[in-house]
Amino acid sequence: MLFSKFLKFDWTLLVVISLLLAVGLLALYSISVADTGGATSIFLKQITFAILGIIIMIFFASFNYHYLRSYSTTIYFVTLFILVLVLIWGSVVRGTSGWIEIGAFHIQPVEIAKLALIIFLASFISQKKSQLGGAVRLTASFILTVIMIFLVMKQPDVGSALILLGIWLGMMLMSGINKKHLFFLILIGAILVSASWFFLADYQKDRILNVVSPETDPKGSGYNVIQSMVSVGSGGIMGKGIGHGSQSQLNFLPEKHTDFIFAVIAEESGFLGSTFVLILYAILFYRIKKIAEFAEDNFSYLLASGILIMFSLQIFINIGMNIGIVPVAGIPLPFLSYGGSSLVTSFISLGILLNIYRRKKSILKSQVTHSY
Repeated sequence: MLFSKFLKFDWTLLVVISLLLAVGLLALYSISVADTGGATSIFLKQITFAILGIIIMIFFASFNYHYLRSYSTTIYFVTLFILVLVLIWGSVVRGTSGWIEIGAFHIQPVEIAKLALIIFLASFISQKKSQLGGAVRLTASFILTVIMIFLVMKQPDVGSALILLGIWLGMMLMSGINKKHLFFLILIGAILVSASWFFLADYQKDRILNVVSPETDPKGSGYNVIQSMVSVGSGGIMGKGIGHGSQSQLNFLPEKHTDFIFAVIAEESGFLGSTFVLILYAILFYRIKKIAEFAEDNFSYLLASGILIMFSLQIFINIGMNIGIVPVAGIPLPFLSYGGSSLVTSFISLGILLNIYRRKKSILKSQVTHSY
């Protein structure tokens, strides 16, 4: 029975994710060798995270995902509770108290919070569409989303807070909001983004200003962006070869295993390798879009659409950071950046997508069978 479920999965999506994971592991292996003289720590931990993620993905791809709708409110409030606990007892990593330390591992709850918000909004919008007017639904969902954003901003994690805001904006658009409410929605987003400037720390303001002129502080706040752009540009067409990127191998490039993994790939595999990654992401977007269109009901459609929005925002922001068109925001690149929380959450999202595709395919097959 389990084997028959596997046959109904979207294998194009699985192949794309497998290739992305392979590219990420290859880049992390290259970094590990440079740092220690052998493949240790980061590379081996990422393999462990990947194996765990695949196991959890299979689980989420196999059970009835409509249970997520039944428990969406519980998922939302449990997530809020964990985000509060993180503020009280969380470990501080790179200036953000958004981590829970368990032995040698650090769990980042905000990664799970992104998916939790998608599940909650998909359920809330699909259930309340017939019960509440558009303005009431918009206002209620906005307030519930802002509560989560507020807790994330307190860490402070501005990048993830913007992702949460983007998920809400995108899912409200996908829900079929009218033009008047759309204008109001865009206005709210613009006000929130503008007002957030006054709540930013000085180093976060510097990151935004560095997008325009990183060279004004090349050894300070502009260092990360400059080194990343040098890495991307120095790769040329073919790249310098795996393990031969001067910026990453000589440790000029900061956070090379997380925020700037794309710069490592660009330097070592060049324009061709970068283009290959972008093509894989384009196929990923296309397959998720088709799964959303293929969905059996409004909840499934919004769930798949929310996941597409989450991946799209993270990929755009991360690659934008690496090429100097977006401020450094600490957003991981899905399936490529090192990090258990991000990778496992990405695999859970993938499992839900495969589940939506499989169930709809089973329904269509059943309808065809009964028609004879």
